Amino acid sequence: MNNRTKKLKLTLLDNFILSQVFGATIVCLILFIIVWIAPETLFKVIKKVLNDHISYLTALKLLILEVPKVLAKAIPVGILLGSIFTFDRLSKNSELSILRGIGLSFNRIMAPVICFGVILSVFCYIVNDKLVPIASQKLGESKGGGSHFVYIVENPDKTPKRNIIVSNFSPTEIYDITVMNFSNEKYSDATTFKSIVFSPFGKKEKNCWMLYDALIYEINDDGIYENIIHQEKYPILDGDEKKAQEVWDLMLNTTRKERVFTNHQISRYSKLLKKANFSDEYRYFKTKLYQRYLHPLTCILFAIIGCMLGFSPPRSQRLVGFTVAVGIIFGYYITLPFFDLLAQKGVLPSFVAAGLPIVLFIVSIFIIKKVKDL
Repeated sequence: MNNRTKKLKLTLLDNFILSQVFGATIVCLILFIIVWIAPETLFKVIKKVLNDHISYLTALKLLILEVPKVLAKAIPVGILLGSIFTFDRLSKNSELSILRGIGLSFNRIMAPVICFGVILSVFCYIVNDKLVPIASQKLGESKGGGSHFVYIVENPDKTPKRNIIVSNFSPTEIYDITVMNFSNEKYSDATTFKSIVFSPFGKKEKNCWMLYDALIYEINDDGIYENIIHQEKYPILDGDEKKAQEVWDLMLNTTRKERVFTNHQISRYSKLLKKANFSDEYRYFKTKLYQRYLHPLTCILFAIIGCMLGFSPPRSQRLVGFTVAVGIIFGYYITLPFFDLLAQKGVLPSFVAAGLPIVLFIVSIFIIKKVKDL
């Protein structure tokens, strides 16, 4: 057999394995998406349609917009189950034993599956970075109205200067604002105010936040109310255009969920959180950013694990590989919020919390390879 013939046969083998894994992965993807959406989302949409709250066209649009969020989670699951199913069938038909008998290593046999995993990892990254934020924004998750925002302005010595409380806001306006201006007088057991400002409405201007129709309640050094002053315009965060814009961005993003952000937006927002000393939120979003880059790698690792779990002697127990795979899937997605919490509270560094599952999967590959003697 010359090299050209050998190369041709290996190429045909690669195409055969790839086509089998591709078909099985697509089926698993569809099933996973249906199972994920059906219990809660589908029930809510059907209920709204039956109550005439939305039209059939709107219901279909809502269901379609739910798909990208599920797809980002389903892609690694699909290739894991697809590769297990394919290699399990090849093992059952003794085809893997024949291929290894003619001198092909197991690594060479699963090479096309690993290449497929690389392609899916790129697609998974794009889905998370582009499709999920677009779909989430269209579902209305980016609206921040109805939630409080609190920001403390500090003096150069890190003592509080002003406390800004916004009761409600839109992308262009703020409502029911309370500003508590701290006194320069320092006491060992308490902090006093020199004035408290109430305003029903405000908006951001070029270099400040402008409050309108403000009532200023003046307080003396003894903490006793003295006078009320009405002021048509009351500027805050004035004199620093960059600062005014940064705090406005913090406010708009404070009620947004992580999935409405692109990777670039998460990176920018996490820097604002760090600068504003929002430590818990900063660590959380930093962890999510690392996960955006590391999660696609599970496509490659799951492809390898799936091939290994699917390989078994013709008469061995088939349920073992699928049971382990289901355990891996549930273990991964159930523990992600736990690692997020550890990072948010500072128990683990953000990169460690995001990367630990990947490390565990790599260790699992070596363990499975040793147990199955591959």
